[in-house]
This record gives sequence, structure tokens and C-alpha cells, in this order.
Amino acid sequence: MNPDAEAKRLQMADIARLAGVSVSTVSRALNGSTLVNAATRERVAELARSLNYSINLSAQNLRLKKNQTIAVVVPFDAQSRQHISDPFFLSIVGSIADALTDRGYDMLLSRVDAERLDAASALYDTGKAIGVVVIGQWRHHDQLNELAARRVPLVVWGGQLPQQLYCSVGGDNVAGGLLATRHLLDGGRRRIAFVGDASLPEVMLRRQGHHQALAAAGLAPDAQLDLPVPFEIGAARAALDTLFASGVAVDGVVACSDLLALQAVQAAQAAGRDVPHDVAVVGYDDMPVAAFSSPPLTTVHQPVALAGVEIVDALLGLLAGERAAPRTLPVHLVLRGSAL
Repeated sequence: MNPDAEAKRLQMADIARLAGVSVSTVSRALNGSTLVNAATRERVAELARSLNYSINLSAQNLRLKKNQTIAVVVPFDAQSRQHISDPFFLSIVGSIADALTDRGYDMLLSRVDAERLDAASALYDTGKAIGVVVIGQWRHHDQLNELAARRVPLVVWGGQLPQQLYCSVGGDNVAGGLLATRHLLDGGRRRIAFVGDASLPEVMLRRQGHHQALAAAGLAPDAQLDLPVPFEIGAARAALDTLFASGVAVDGVVACSDLLALQAVQAAQAAGRDVPHDVAVVGYDDMPVAAFSSPPLTTVHQPVALAGVEIVDALLGLLAGERAAPRTLPVHLVLRGSAL
């Protein structure tokens, strides 16, 4: 349990003991319920003030329908260094904002350290938001499970994982990795690099699909062609430059974002390789920039507009007391000049 939440629970028990009432009566009194007489409400409030008790307003706000705010949290990860200005982040946040506006809700955009995803619960615990959307699981699936076990209304953009307690909404990452690699294999490519950090759940699932396509073609993964680079374009470019300068045979690249794919195109061209004749490149996400690169990117299309609707629908279902099961959305390949 979150230490702050545990402290609040103990404080409420202390107030109940000192006031000579039950914990449920304390909860009702702090929320202004008329089921508790005025004298008891005042006594409980005075004890709460003396103990510096911070009232959790979220339940009260939800009951009184005063709060229509959903927190959307974009974690900052020091290892991936993926900035909030990343085109995918901007697209998914915009999609969620549109879906919330359509349903009469407000959005509170926040950042938390990806090492402390549980900190996202503070927005709910303090009553600033009635529910939380987290963009990405990062490396802390366990912390998200803990939030779900605490019954924090939570929906996560990401991949469905084993022993998952929270609701996730995400593209079909395994299918995406398989489609990208199969397309390159069908075009005669056999030395296909995979670019992305598989310690991140979505990338790990895409790599599973990549490996499935290789296996179906009778090929084994080659560790020299696995580049576990972060979503930070400078680090990715350095790794790709090293790969192309190493003499390792490469005739195809599956990149786990369009920005990584653009770095692969530039690195190949800088090494004197023609794209797509010498090296075919497939990106991921199908951001608008993909259509305007040189050559335009073949990429796996993620249904970002649909994602916002599905995320908001799932969260509103949770707030209504429904069980929200994980949702996996279909993806498809968009063919352009980088991998015909």
C-alpha cells in the first residue's frame, strides 16, 4: 500500500478511537454526511485538525458530482528519455482530450517519475481527479498492479501482460511486430535489425511478433541485430551508425517508433546504403511525419483516435462500478517508399 494512503488509514482509525465512534462514522463525518449528528461531526473535524489529517476528497467529489476531472499522466523515464513532445505522446494525449471533452470531462495533464508510477495516485487521493490514465507501463507493471489493488480508478495505455490487475488499452503489439517483419521477409530480406528497448512491455511484445515471423521463415534471432536503444533519437542514431559501420550484414530494419525509423533511414544513407534498395525500413505508430519523410515510411498504424475513445470509455466504466477488461486494438501496415 502507498505509504501516504496507509498513514491516512491509520489517522482515521486514531480519530475514531479518540472520538469513541467507528471508522465508518469518521469517514461519513469528514464527508459532511447528515447521517452523523452535528455535534459528532464537529468533534471529528476538530480531532482531524489536531492530527493534521488530510481529507481524501475524491469519494466525496464523485458522490456529489462536483469533480469532472480525469488525470492523464505521462511518465518521465530517465533511461528512455522519451520527451512529452514525442509525436506519439502528443497524439495519444490529444485523442484522450478529445474523448473527454465529448463526454463533458476535464483533463489534468501531469508528469511523474517512471520509477515511481505509484505517485500518480496522489492526484486521485487528494481529490484533484476522479480517475487516472497512465500513458505506458514502463518498467513498473508491479506498481500499476498495486494501484489497481487499492482500487484507484486506473486505465493504462500499454500491452496486456500476465497477472495484470489493472485495465490496459493498447494496440496489438505482437501482431504489429509480426506484420512489420513478415513484410520485410516477403520482400526477400533476411538480415533484419530490431530497434527498440525490449525492457519496455510494448516493445517486448513487438519483439515477440518479430521473433515469431523469423521463426515462421526458418530464421533464428541474431543478437548482433538486436539494438535495445531508448526512444531518444541521439542515442538511437549512435547505435545505428555503429551497426552500419561494423560490417554486420543488414538488409532490413524494424523500428519501434517512426522517429527511430527515421534515424535508421538517415544512418543507412550516411553509410552509403540506399533505402529501400539496400536496406528496407519499417517504422511504428504511423505519425503524420511518416508520410513526409524521404523516402516516406512504411509503418505499423496504431489506431490513436480510437484509443482515446476506448481509454475514456474503460475509465468511465470503472467509475460506474463496472469491471473493465483489457482491450487490444487492431493494427495494420501502411506501405510507403521505405519498404515497398
